[in-house]
Amino acid sequence: MVDESAGAQASDAVTLVVDDGVALLTLTRPPLNALSAGLLAELATHAHKLAADPSLKAVVITGSDRAFAAGADVTEFSPDRESARLVTASFRAACDAIAAIPRPVIAAISGYALGGGLEVALACDLRVAADSARFGQPEILLGIIPGGGATQRLARLVGASRAKDLIWSGRQVRAEEALAIGLVDRVVAAGEVLDEAVRWARSFAPGAVVAMGLAKRAIDLGLDLSLTAGLELEADCFADSFATDDAAAGIASYLEHGPGKAHFSGS
Repeated sequence: MVDESAGAQASDAVTLVVDDGVALLTLTRPPLNALSAGLLAELATHAHKLAADPSLKAVVITGSDRAFAAGADVTEFSPDRESARLVTASFRAACDAIAAIPRPVIAAISGYALGGGLEVALACDLRVAADSARFGQPEILLGIIPGGGATQRLARLVGASRAKDLIWSGRQVRAEEALAIGLVDRVVAAGEVLDEAVRWARSFAPGAVVAMGLAKRAIDLGLDLSLTAGLELEADCFADSFATDDAAAGIASYLEHGPGKAHFSGS
C-alpha cells in the first residue's frame, strides 16, 4: 500500500498508510505492542485526523503477527487513584477517537488482544481474527478492573453475563469461542488476517460512505437512548443523508436504471 499524497506517515509506535481512501493504522511497538501513554496519544491523533478527512473511505487497525496488542504498559502504572485516572483517560481518548471515525473501522487481529489491546479492538466497528488469536480482559489478575472501555463496550457487544465472566475470570478466549459469542465477526487463517480485513474495508469503499457514517452514528448513539429518542436520532440522520451528493446520485440511478447500479462519490 502507498500513501495517496506524501508517502507513509510514521511515528515511534504507530504507522499510517493510506491507499485509495482506505487507511491502515499499524501498532509498531515490539515485542507485544504494549499500549503506553505515548502510543495511545499517537493513535488518538491519527484517528482525529482520519475523522476529519473527507476523502477517507474505511480504516483498518492492526498490530503484528505476534500481538494486536497484549495490553497496557504496566510499567506506567502507579498504585494511586490519580495515576489510574491518567491511564484511563489515555485509553478513553484513543478509543473514543477511533469509535468517532465516521467510516467503517475494522480491527485485524493476530496473536494476542488482551486487556487494553482488546479494548482498542472493541472501539472498532468490526473485527477479523486469526484462527490462532487469543482474547481476554486479564486485569482482574492484577487486582484491578478494565479501564479502557471493556465494562461498557464488551457488555454491549456480547451481553452483560458473558462480559462479567470474561472480566471476572481474566481467562483467555480462543478465536472459535470469540466468533461464537460475537466478540469477533470473522475468523481466517493466521496469514490471511490483514488481507481479509483490507478486502472487507475495500468492499465498503465504493459505497455511500457518508451515509454509512450517519448509520454508524445512529446505531452507536442510539444504544444509549430510549427507543423513542433513538428513533428521533435516526430520523435526523435519515434527513441528513438526503443532503449528500450520493443520495442524489443513488435516487437518480434507481429511477433510471433500477437498484444496485449507482456510482457514489463518497460525498
